[in-house]
Amino acid sequence: MSQIPTDLKYTETHEWVRIDDEGVATVGITDHAQGLLGDVVYIELPEIDSEINSEDEIGVVESVKAAADVYSPLGGTVVEINEALAGAPQLINTDPYGEGWLFRIQVDDEDELKELLDADHYAETVAAEEH
Repeated sequence: MSQIPTDLKYTETHEWVRIDDEGVATVGITDHAQGLLGDVVYIELPEIDSEINSEDEIGVVESVKAAADVYSPLGGTVVEINEALAGAPQLINTDPYGEGWLFRIQVDDEDELKELLDADHYAETVAAEEH
């Protein structure tokens, strides 16, 4: 079973979100997603200062097996990208909830967080996919 930290929010497309007190959301892909992809070899991230909407396709994660689109779980402005991934995309595999984060956005509407899944509901989504 994949790791599913209980302090995060999730999407059905396997992104995770951690919001800080300033309304900035850190976004990454879940342990389950990186496990399905296999060894990540390349990542394409959004540009800083990009205005994005919830569910926009904003990047791509490529592995030796497949490529997967990354969708923004929330709307806002990209304020930071994980520069370390350019030289070490495997961080997504080794530490998906830590050093393998993808980007940070200043969230426009924190009410959108209510539409995301909690850990229990995300676990149900993963379990349903595995059957």
